[in-house]
Amino acid sequence: MASDDKHAPDESVPVSRFGALFRLVAGRPLANRDGRSREIGAGEGVPALGLDGLSSSAYGPEAALSILAAAGAAGLADLGPVMLVILALLATLFVSYWQTIEAYPKSGGAYAVAKDNLGVNASLLAAAAIMVDYVLTVAVGVSAGVAALISALPELRAYTLPLCIGVLVLLTAVNLRGTMDAGRLFALPTYLFIACFLIVLVIGAYDAVTSGGHPQPVLAPPSPPKAVEAVGLWLLLRAFASGCTAMTGVEAVSNGVDAFREPHVTNARRTLAAIVVTLAILLGGVAYLAMSYGIMAMDQTQPGYQSVLSQLVGAVVGRGIFYYVAIASALCILCLSANTSFVGLPRLCHIVAQDEFLPRPFAAIGRRLVSSVGIFYLAITAGLLLIAFDGITDRLIPLFAIGAFLTFTMSQAGMVQHWRRALRDAHGAAERRQLWIPLAINAIGATTTVTALVVIVIAKFAEGGWITIVVIPCVILLLKAINRYYQRVDAALDDDDQLQFHPTQPPFVLVMAREWNRLTDKALCFAMELSPDVMAVHLAALEGPDVKGEEKKLREQWVKAVEDSAVAKAAHPPQLVFLSAPFRRVHAPLLKLLKELEEKNPDRTIAVLIPELVKTHWWEFLLSDQRARRLRLAVLEYGGPHVVVIVVPWYLVRPKLEDALTAEEMDEPFRIRNIFRRRRPTAAAK
Repeated sequence: MASDDKHAPDESVPVSRFGALFRLVAGRPLANRDGRSREIGAGEGVPALGLDGLSSSAYGPEAALSILAAAGAAGLADLGPVMLVILALLATLFVSYWQTIEAYPKSGGAYAVAKDNLGVNASLLAAAAIMVDYVLTVAVGVSAGVAALISALPELRAYTLPLCIGVLVLLTAVNLRGTMDAGRLFALPTYLFIACFLIVLVIGAYDAVTSGGHPQPVLAPPSPPKAVEAVGLWLLLRAFASGCTAMTGVEAVSNGVDAFREPHVTNARRTLAAIVVTLAILLGGVAYLAMSYGIMAMDQTQPGYQSVLSQLVGAVVGRGIFYYVAIASALCILCLSANTSFVGLPRLCHIVAQDEFLPRPFAAIGRRLVSSVGIFYLAITAGLLLIAFDGITDRLIPLFAIGAFLTFTMSQAGMVQHWRRALRDAHGAAERRQLWIPLAINAIGATTTVTALVVIVIAKFAEGGWITIVVIPCVILLLKAINRYYQRVDAALDDDDQLQFHPTQPPFVLVMAREWNRLTDKALCFAMELSPDVMAVHLAALEGPDVKGEEKKLREQWVKAVEDSAVAKAAHPPQLVFLSAPFRRVHAPLLKLLKELEEKNPDRTIAVLIPELVKTHWWEFLLSDQRARRLRLAVLEYGGPHVVVIVVPWYLVRPKLEDALTAEEMDEPFRIRNIFRRRRPTAAAK
């Protein structure tokens, strides 16, 4: 791996203060060859791809308890069975994705699996579901982290939304630096969170066991609310549906297998195992201690709110220094849980854009070898969602799990088809027997996830889940519309024939002349190099009826500066044409002239030269009337197939190459790769 010293800025290249600050925040630009050095290992993979899963141990049990609170203290006793079902489902997903990572070592995400095994429509369903889920992951994670902060510092309640937006901006900035930087930066709070809450669970479990299941809390949690509903099947199903939000980050590792260094599969599997095992311990431990200490979820919108984790730590160890360290780590990991989406969504968008179902800018790789467009898209959409729901976690939870479990189902169903196809191609009974085991595992995974999905849809539909159900088809329609546009463009540009070159007359050149100056001089000289048929076009009366004398002045300058000079050099002088613009629209008379010239010269190309002053400062755009830009856009849009547009630039200050390139690009050796050599015409061709 090349050291950073190799890419140190050249001292001879001036760097502005803004440029230095931007470089400090965004990092130095990375070359394509740096890609391998940016791959991550299992240690970095847990904070980079596992924060969503680990953080769900904070809001998953709390989401289930929020539903069970309707039954009062009786509902608390049912948290154990609900969590056991969730843990069993988590184990099923773990084994299923363990196989998926090996089968799809480049990208085992639901989109790739569904596309390969179930077809385009199924892959778009998976893509839409996971895109919606990733946005919700960011919104829920950030809002849950801020909720944890408010639990410790209630006076910050009035600043809930600004705090959410601030955390979102921080995450965006960090992830623009790349996956490795995010993983390393978030490693400390991630492992601190795990250590703190494992300590809490061990101490709490010891006290619970030694006290016969009724430990004495250091700080008593609030009493459970009065029952307003009896425990029944519907209440348990709703609690299960809410608690399933604890599994939303399980697929992230399979989406980012190619982010790991070699061996990809081994490192990805180690990361998946570390995430799932830790998550299972946290979910089971939090549920057990919540029942033991009598901890119930509280209303986040009410004064005095405390999260379940805040109550749990206070009950086990009190509100000393350790409490604030543990809650601070929970706050960090909850806020940073959105990092999973910032790693996963840009990668997904990159793949979908390569298949031309998303705008092509999503496929572009930014300065730090990540999809910057995908990161900005995620930040903006999650920010709008936080604003719409005032940054309150409970209002976002009902929207959350539907997309995730739809993604799980599509991935598992795709893997079932994958193994079925492998069975058909297998040779011998022994090979077929080996394939039946992974087929059965993924079939069980598909069955359990689709069952959970049905339960979640039914339970969460009236609480806001219908929004997700409506949004996903809309996203699919949008993806298909984008693809149809690209197909139409590709069909229009497709050319299987040889070069259609027919030597004809030179183009008819129009030069837009506002007044006689150096810019017009440069454009005319270039036009006369292209063709003997040059026409200078002046649009009159654009400033209104009060402006007079411009035509006479330009004619006098033209005779002296252009015609006399051309005659002296035995050149054909260009024509000067005045076009009236009575409605002061720059493009109207020009487009009429183009139409007339095309009708009179149907076999000739018409080149429109637009002189333009190059602006290098923002205030220069404010001081300009943008006439050249408006002319250029109008001719491009309405000029027709026989018209070409050429911009002739003029610089107030001579440009420097160093201003356009980074220090790394300046230091990079310049090479021209000759792929094809020009063949001389054969005798027959002559």
